[in-house]
Amino acid sequence: MKNIFLLGATGSIGRQVLSVIRGRPDFKVKALTFYRNIDLGRRIIYEFQPEYVAVGSYDDMMILQAEFPDIVFGHGKDGLINAATYSDDSGYLINAVVGSAGLKPTIAAIKKGRDILLANKETLVMAGEIVIDLVRKYKVKLLPVDSEHSAVFQCLKAGDINAVKRIILTASGGALRNLSRDELKNVTLDDALRHPNWKMGAKITIDSATMANKGLEVIEAHHLFGIDYDRIDTLLHPESIVHSIVEFRDKSSIAQMALPDMRIPIQYALFYPDRSESDLPQLHLESFHSLHFSAMNFERYPLLQIAYQVGKKKGIMPAVYNAANEAAVQLFLKSKISFLEIEAIVASVVNEIKNIDNPTLDDILAVDQRVKDKILL
Repeated sequence: MKNIFLLGATGSIGRQVLSVIRGRPDFKVKALTFYRNIDLGRRIIYEFQPEYVAVGSYDDMMILQAEFPDIVFGHGKDGLINAATYSDDSGYLINAVVGSAGLKPTIAAIKKGRDILLANKETLVMAGEIVIDLVRKYKVKLLPVDSEHSAVFQCLKAGDINAVKRIILTASGGALRNLSRDELKNVTLDDALRHPNWKMGAKITIDSATMANKGLEVIEAHHLFGIDYDRIDTLLHPESIVHSIVEFRDKSSIAQMALPDMRIPIQYALFYPDRSESDLPQLHLESFHSLHFSAMNFERYPLLQIAYQVGKKKGIMPAVYNAANEAAVQLFLKSKISFLEIEAIVASVVNEIKNIDNPTLDDILAVDQRVKDKILL
């Protein structure tokens, strides 16, 4: 029996996790969280019968507590941490929360000795050094769920990390990949949310269009695999079939390919080190007349270039970048700024904030809040 402690059950990744384990008696959802999608959350509770549930608000908690008197409920930030550390049973924390809210629950679960299946890239972007040190100290597994990092993880089975020359993360280019810089001035929210390949949540879909998502993934890859930024490259690959490539010193390259379906890397992480039979859609390469790759243009995607810059600076700067991007995307999703203003806000804040070397967790959380308050208030 594999116990699952799922944060973000009603989000895109959370729903796909549940679809992978649905009907499998060897998985038990012990605890789960969701924010405010109470109707879907209620259905998930009925189906998976968790022992602990945390929601966003106290009022929603009281409504559900009356409906499910045998389940323990919590709410807010403490509820996330309690779900991540619920019970002394072994199992996997699957962190599918979007944004900085996923950091503290991940750290709490690591200190609990719980293995981590990580879809919340902000955890490593904001506090990579701290988190990796804790993973080593508490001897827990940290398995990537993001398709690109899962792909690198799988490719590395072909050779030792010391034999790697570089890793290459691919990017679809998002919904706006065929537009020029000038054409981006008139982009609407609906335009930016029409991702051609992936079905994802709103925030990550916008990040894909700005390429901030790839920037976050570059920083995450640096921490996950211990690879210098100068050996992490990105390529545009519009078909989203090749998810990452690892090039070795002997000039051979290993690529991982699959249809753009997040259930594939989720299933790989859930069953690792085994590979389970799957009824997921099969990749038929004969259906693709060609696969395309092109170099990344930093002038077209300045947020990716800034991600490399803050990653190399280390300290507090990756957290500043992440916080500024989260806040700017939030404004864009509320139609309060234009698409290109996302880039302008992030660049401005990154240039204004003074770096802190070797920040503590409190330093990181404080700057995260300070940046968001500056942008949103």
